[in-house]
Amino acid sequence: MSSRRSRSRQTSGVSRISDDQISDLVSKLQQLIPELRARRSNKVSASSVLQETCDYIRSLHREVDDLSDRLAELLASTDHNSAEAAIIRSLLM
Repeated sequence: MSSRRSRSRQTSGVSRISDDQISDLVSKLQQLIPELRARRSNKVSASSVLQETCDYIRSLHREVDDLSDRLAELLASTDHNSAEAAIIRSLLM
């Protein structure tokens, strides 16, 4: 290892993650992503796992946005003093 690398690692205070730790984290992440969990093969590259994870997080963001829009429409169409509006407000708390 070059001395420059060594110094930079020491001064930054960042500890290095081992290849085994990265492999373990990627494996755990693979189990969390439905698309990857459904695959029969355990041999999925780390880059594929990370790409699928990014795609999955984007889809979750879109779903949250869609549900927020639908909720806003529902609240706008409901009388604010009605029992339905009270139920919706209580669910949001």
